[in-house]
Amino acid sequence: MKEMLHGSKAVAKAVKLCDVDVVAAYPITPQTPIVEYIAQMVADGELGAEYIMVESEHSAMSACIGASATGARTFTATSSQGLAYMHEVLWIASGMRLPIVMVNANRALSAPINIWNDQSDSISERDSGWVQIYVETNQEALDSVIQAYRIAEDKEVLLPVMVCMDGFVLTHTMEPVDVPSQEKVNEFLPPFEPEVKLDPEQPMTMGALGEPQWYMEFRKQQDEAMGRALSRVKDVDEEFGRIFGRSYGVLEEYNTANAEVVLLTIGSLAGTIKDVVDSYEDVGLVRLRLFRPLPEEDIAKALEGASVVGVLEKDIALGLREGALCTEVKKVCYDHGLSTKVLSFVCGLGGRDVRMEDVEKAIEVCRRAAKGEKVSRTTWLGLREAVL
Repeated sequence: MKEMLHGSKAVAKAVKLCDVDVVAAYPITPQTPIVEYIAQMVADGELGAEYIMVESEHSAMSACIGASATGARTFTATSSQGLAYMHEVLWIASGMRLPIVMVNANRALSAPINIWNDQSDSISERDSGWVQIYVETNQEALDSVIQAYRIAEDKEVLLPVMVCMDGFVLTHTMEPVDVPSQEKVNEFLPPFEPEVKLDPEQPMTMGALGEPQWYMEFRKQQDEAMGRALSRVKDVDEEFGRIFGRSYGVLEEYNTANAEVVLLTIGSLAGTIKDVVDSYEDVGLVRLRLFRPLPEEDIAKALEGASVVGVLEKDIALGLREGALCTEVKKVCYDHGLSTKVLSFVCGLGGRDVRMEDVEKAIEVCRRAAKGEKVSRTTWLGLREAVL
């Protein structure tokens, strides 16, 4: 059924459809409406979940860890400083192989204090052992939360999943969303049945001391699970497409067939880039949906025909002087023997608008590079250079 929904409410409806057992959350802008909608559903008896009101984001993730370890399907949501506050326990959730699902409403990190959108918060957690999915629309946000439980709870994966959606741009914006029926979601997502769980009748320990002679093996198992997660993301998305008529893959290619220049991005920025790319015959877009695990083979295949790739991203890897995603795309091109030149375009930090003319500037720089002209490896789009 089609409804006009804020992205926050679309996520809340997905949580209800997934029949979550425990929700633990602490409010932080722009995530707050997500957990407010869920709290209202619980209060109204629409969702039979235990809603835990905690004193911090650290406590929210800790509560989810405890609940998941007992076999409960758990959910939380956060943003920015809240995600940073969770950092310690994010590693515990993944190290204990708990299939927690979390939505992160992407927001800039302080200081200076900023409540608007960029993706530096979740990018900073790329090595914490969480599967990371980035969405472009409210529809994709709803669908990805449902898919996330199938991925996380798969016995070959058992890793937490973070669904990342741009704060305000999606969370507070209304779009038409097809809300699936409970019957179809039940067909797609069976009840969570853990193989091991904390049970007073059968005492056991989880997350205990990892001595030097064992710690590396645990990390290796996590890494192997991430590798298996890549194929499971694809399989789950294909099955979702058969049942619901929508699928997303691990990346989206847009007008790339004859593109000499390809722009690559994640999140809602793809919509603006598509509007610009429509005016060019030789410029395409690759929207990366899955960031962890990184779908290297898929990226290489999508970029193999391009002379220049411009990576537009809302983060900066301080010290590298380019975007974090750009660094990874460079590695993919190198490892796969591509001669493609990769350029970094830093944009949209702290919620600054990324305008169509900014995208056109990126295309112009990429075209100059394709002709052999010397260009800067990193370009800051929309920068107020006069005040520096």
